[in-house]
Amino acid sequence: MAIDAFLAKVKDKSAKIGIFGLGYVGIPLAHTIHEAGFPVLGVDIDGQRVAELNAGRSPIKHIPSQVVQGMVDERFEATEDFSRTAECDALLICVPTPLNKYREPDLGAVESTMQAMSPYFREGQLLALESTTWPGTTDEVLKPYVEERGLTIGENFFLCYSPEREDPGNPSFNTQTIPKVIGGDTLACRAAGEAVYGSFIDRIVAVSSTRAAEMVKLVENIHRSVNIGLVNELKKVAHAMDLDIFEVIDAAATKPFGFTAYYPGPGIGGHCIPIDPFYLTWKAREFGLHTRFIELAGEINASMPQYVVDRTVAALNQRGKALSGAKVLCLGIAYKRDVDDMRESPSVFVMEILRDWGADVAYHDTNVPVFPKMREHHFELSSVPLTADSLASYDAVLLLTDHNDVDYDMVRKHAALVIDSRGRLRAAQQADVAKNQATDNIVVA
Repeated sequence: MAIDAFLAKVKDKSAKIGIFGLGYVGIPLAHTIHEAGFPVLGVDIDGQRVAELNAGRSPIKHIPSQVVQGMVDERFEATEDFSRTAECDALLICVPTPLNKYREPDLGAVESTMQAMSPYFREGQLLALESTTWPGTTDEVLKPYVEERGLTIGENFFLCYSPEREDPGNPSFNTQTIPKVIGGDTLACRAAGEAVYGSFIDRIVAVSSTRAAEMVKLVENIHRSVNIGLVNELKKVAHAMDLDIFEVIDAAATKPFGFTAYYPGPGIGGHCIPIDPFYLTWKAREFGLHTRFIELAGEINASMPQYVVDRTVAALNQRGKALSGAKVLCLGIAYKRDVDDMRESPSVFVMEILRDWGADVAYHDTNVPVFPKMREHHFELSSVPLTADSLASYDAVLLLTDHNDVDYDMVRKHAALVIDSRGRLRAAQQADVAKNQATDNIVVA
């Protein structure tokens, strides 16, 4: 049987694993598989990225170049050549699944990848999609490509869905230690998927179908989106009542049951939380359902960049300064702490509003030395040095992403005005108050 031959190749680690999409998901996945002793082929349409990886250079911060060099030295190669799909025993797709301008799913990258791969499908392969998508994608989009090749899923070809769960910059978990959900098109497909992923990931969580696995990923990120939306709304209410929402959440978090602390910020970013909920709201409409709760959370989270700018305007007005013409420094523009990932970063939306209102915008973020090329956002900017003199030259400093490499004492002491959207300066501000020292240059937004 094909399944027995496949499982034997996985067991003796002679199976070659192909990773399609070498980004924030694909590269850590390739590294984990390589560490487990498998030969790995990385495939990407970006020739520059392929060349960079083959030269032993990492394009993402949390995977050091020496790690990539170690992979290249043995059992890893990157390529643009999709004909090499035929060499691989397992084909893992990790390409972007963004939204289009109408907030609808854009599976263009998945479709183009399947079109490029499918002519080279052969018997005895496993195909697994890791990209986030709506329930039914594996069955409705991927499956036809396999069947058009005359292959029989569950007998001589295996089809699975296993959502990525990467959390860049998280020191407590990595690809190997994060439990992996997997659903197969058939029981044999699931067994093949469990064998592959179980050979390099500590814990496998099998579910009944590819649709169930697709739904798991959406539920995880909708849960976060809704709870972040809740605390972002509560932040606005607390401000109106002259309450510190961070103090309130910290106190509530001391309850040992029934409460999980989520904290507000300038919005939500990354490739999951701002996007994934809308995959389900779109699919739900097919069933005549309107997911109002999910959509409301999305609206609240999307409103936060404007809220931060409004607080900045109010703080500048109190100092007799208009936003138009003001020099504003955005401190931290990656979407989360200590990463270089700019996808859907709320900082960028704040910067665009500031620019549209006539502010002179600059940024500091050592993780992002030069503002990257983005599909919908454009700034010809580079990260500026952070010194006492440079801080003093700005009318306002907006703390948007609280990276750990910033000297916040220097920021607090030398900036004329700090709009703190992360609550990072609260402790120092409270310490100053206890010493009867003025802290009127800090506004927690």
